[in-house]
Amino acid sequence: MQLGSYNLTSPVFLAPMAGVSDVAMRRIAVKWGASVAVGEMVAADLSLYQSNKTSQRLQHDQSAGIRSIQLVGNDPLKLAEAAKLNVDLGAEIIDINMGCPAKKVCRKAAGSALLSNPSLVEDILSAVVNASAVPVTLKIRTGVDQTRRNGVEIAKIAERCGVSMLTVHGRTRADRFNGNAEHKTTQAIVNAVGIPVIANGDITDLASAKTVLAETNAAGVMIGRATQGRLWLPGYIAQNLAQKSQAMPGFESRLEIMREHADGIYQLYGSFMGCRIVRKHVGWFLDAEGGEALKPIKSEFNRLDDVTQQMSYLNGLDLKMMDCLASQSPDSRLVA
Repeated sequence: MQLGSYNLTSPVFLAPMAGVSDVAMRRIAVKWGASVAVGEMVAADLSLYQSNKTSQRLQHDQSAGIRSIQLVGNDPLKLAEAAKLNVDLGAEIIDINMGCPAKKVCRKAAGSALLSNPSLVEDILSAVVNASAVPVTLKIRTGVDQTRRNGVEIAKIAERCGVSMLTVHGRTRADRFNGNAEHKTTQAIVNAVGIPVIANGDITDLASAKTVLAETNAAGVMIGRATQGRLWLPGYIAQNLAQKSQAMPGFESRLEIMREHADGIYQLYGSFMGCRIVRKHVGWFLDAEGGEALKPIKSEFNRLDDVTQQMSYLNGLDLKMMDCLASQSPDSRLVA
C-alpha cells in the first residue's frame, strides 16, 4: 500500500488512543508487525506544547516506525501552524482527528463534532495539506448520527483537499462506542473515493479483520481497543493476511511482551506515574489472558506501588497465573 512516498508493507495499523498508545506501546506494536502506529491525539494549541502531557505524547523514536502525529482542533490556522511545527520536529505523517466522540473534545467543536460542518472540514483540510510537506491523513466516523451518515460527503471533501489516506470508524458521533460497528458506510466511501480507505471499529481478531476487508474492500484495517494487553495482535493479523500462516505468540512470548512494555512505561513516565500506568496495561493483559478468573492477581498487582515490587511480581507472573487458574478449575489452562 502506498501512502505518500511511503510504501507500507502491511495493511494493519495501530489506532491512536489518548492516554494509551504512547511511544512505549507504539514501539512494541511496530516491532511485532504493525505497519504504522499513530501517535496519541494532541491539541493544535501550541501554547500547550510545553506541558508534560503534550511533550510525552509527542515523544517518538525510530523503533516506533513512521512518525504519525494526530492533531485535534477546529481552527484551520492553528491546525496548519501545529502541522508545520510538528513536521519541523520530525513528523512524517500528519493525521487529523475528526473521529473522537469524547464530550470534552466535541464541546470544543472538534473531533467528530466537525462532521456536522462540512465547510469547516474543507477549510481545515485545505489549510493543513497546504502547510504540510508530508502526507496528511484523516480519521472520521460514518457521520453525525444514524439519520445523517455523511461519511461519503466528508470523504469526497478529503480527497478533493489532497488528503492521502482516510480511516473510517464504523460508528457515528452519536453512537460513541455503543452498539456494533457498521461497515456499509465504509464500503460506500471506498467506492466513492480513489484514496486508500482504512476500516476501523470492532476489529478484534483475524476473523473480524478478514470479514471487514471482504465486506468493504478497504485497503487495510486499524485496530484500537483490541490491542490493549495484546500488542502482538496487529502483527499477527498482518502476517496471516499476507498468507504467511503465523501462529499466535505463545504464552511466554506474550508475557515477555508485557514485561517489555512495562519497562518502556517506567522509562517514559518515571517511577511515580509509571507504576500507575503499568497497572492499567497489566490489567488489560490479565483480562485478555484469563478474564474474571485472573481477577485476584489483578487485585494483588494493583496494590503494588513501587517499580521494584511490580517488576518482581511480573517476573513471577507466569506461575501466579497458572496457580490462580488451577485453584479455580483443575481444567483451566493458559493458551500455550
